[in-house]
Amino acid sequence: MLEKAIIGMATLRLLSGSLEVLAALMIIKVNEVEKALLINSSLALVGPPVLLLTTMIGLMGMADRISLAKILWILIGVTCILIGVRK
Repeated sequence: MLEKAIIGMATLRLLSGSLEVLAALMIIKVNEVEKALLINSSLALVGPPVLLLTTMIGLMGMADRISLAKILWILIGVTCILIGVRK
C-alpha cells in the first residue's frame, strides 16, 4: 500500500506537469512570441510553491526516520535553490 506522503507528492507533481503541458499547448495556440513568453513566465510562479510543498510533504513523511539536523540541511538546501533561481 502506498504511503500518504507518496500519494500527496505524486498528485502535486501530476498537477504541476499537467499545467506544463497545458501551457505548452497554449503557447502553440497563441503563436506569438510575446504572449508565449508571458505564458512561460507564469509557469515560474508555479514551480517554487510545488517544490516547497512536495518537499514539505516528503519531510513530514520521513520526520520519524531522520534527524532534525538532516531536516534542517534539506530546508537550507531548498532555500538555496530558491535564492539561486530568483537572482
